[in-house]
Amino acid sequence: MKLVGLFCGGYSSEFEISLKSAQTIMDNFPKAYKVVPIHVLESGWFVPEGSEKLPFSIESMSYHSNGTAHKIDIGLIYIHGNPGENGKIQALLDMKGIPYVNSNALASELSFDKWYCNQFLTRFGIPVAKSLFLKSRNQYTSEEILSELGLPCFVKPSDSGSSFGISKVSKAEDLQNALDKAFEEGDTVVIESFLKGTEVTCGIYRSPKGLVPLPLTEIVTENDFFDYEAKYLGQSQEITPARVSDEIRNKVWEITKEVYSLLQLKSIARIDFMVVNDIPHVIEVNTTPGFSAASLVPQMLAEAGISITDFWTEIFQVELAKK
Repeated sequence: MKLVGLFCGGYSSEFEISLKSAQTIMDNFPKAYKVVPIHVLESGWFVPEGSEKLPFSIESMSYHSNGTAHKIDIGLIYIHGNPGENGKIQALLDMKGIPYVNSNALASELSFDKWYCNQFLTRFGIPVAKSLFLKSRNQYTSEEILSELGLPCFVKPSDSGSSFGISKVSKAEDLQNALDKAFEEGDTVVIESFLKGTEVTCGIYRSPKGLVPLPLTEIVTENDFFDYEAKYLGQSQEITPARVSDEIRNKVWEITKEVYSLLQLKSIARIDFMVVNDIPHVIEVNTTPGFSAASLVPQMLAEAGISITDFWTEIFQVELAKK
């Protein structure tokens, strides 16, 4: 029985969310594999075993338990942010010759950065919000930003997979604080024009039969937008299936499949949209979407009548077929 190393935790503010996602996956793991969680921290990587924390060697891709070395055969990366969602662990596994079921390093890094991902997608005619890219707080004056994008606008860390650091700016005097907040979470920042419409999100994965877009979820947040509190602390309504027409649903499905294919994604992904005047605009591409019991993708799977175990069984079957 092959040993799957489930990399979780990570260096971002969503460490605990990653552990919850990993636990849901382990609770529903395909029976054909043995799985072990690998907690990834800046201070070191380890495998929790009872009350012990067994060191995990990046060099040998193994850990020791009761005097026996256990080397992983396959990787599954479920870290929301650095160093998993941005492709760094994927690159490491490539160098070590360890197969994994996630999107590869290039696809992960490209989709992880909000600015570069959206600029790539616009080349293929995918609608996205108008935006500005900042490498420093003082790159543009407030007047230049507001003249280009207007109010309200969104300020986001561009190179962070976290839900932290995102602000909706409705007043000019709040712009600088929003930039400071975003730069605390990432090295670069994207400012986007406001899109007023219906927010929906769509999970998608590859099965042996081809791409499978899942039922849409509509996001109705009690906050100004779908921030950390709305996403994880219950301050939003997540309606599955979304209250949209079949025509809109089909449009979202088609764009979701196109984005998945253009970025050469693998395994599960979730594409977030704002539907404005019946046109779905891509907000963000997530290659490691939340997977706790209350997260969106498990809700979509339940609506589609797909068990979590069957879902991961299909992913392992198709993504390891040529490895």
